[in-house]
Amino acid sequence: MIPILLRGAAVAATLALSIGGAHAAELERHSGGKFPIASSIVVPPGYTTYYLSGQGADVADKNAAPMTLAAYGDTETQTKSALTKIQAELGKLGLTMADVVQMHVYLAADPKLGKMDFAGLMKGYTQFYGTKDQPALPTRSAFQVAALANPGWLVEIEVTAVKK
Repeated sequence: MIPILLRGAAVAATLALSIGGAHAAELERHSGGKFPIASSIVVPPGYTTYYLSGQGADVADKNAAPMTLAAYGDTETQTKSALTKIQAELGKLGLTMADVVQMHVYLAADPKLGKMDFAGLMKGYTQFYGTKDQPALPTRSAFQVAALANPGWLVEIEVTAVKK
């Protein structure tokens, strides 16, 4: 009976070291090629996951009618605003944009284009990701949706972040 208990203790100790060892393994990011997103990310044990609610743009033009496209600006402007808000929220949690592992972007059709403005999204996004200062890319999906909760929004972004 003692050998079984000792064997069980050895297995438990090995598991404890591999799961919650003193140093958790690093994130494993796989390149999405030339496109500035990761194709996949492996989050090893030892990380805490943070889910941030979707963020839309702040009002860009306080003289424009409330909750209108004119109040919030084009897709690029709204993307930068939403990502700036996400960056601030991450900061409150002791995180940075480099800690983001997944991003979902919801885009409403720009009335001027009659469809989502993917180019505008990318212009705003690449000011935060794929830069010399911030090379850690998240996985990302972008969707065109019928509408967002605020009729002036063209963009809403939600992220998942992790930290050791």
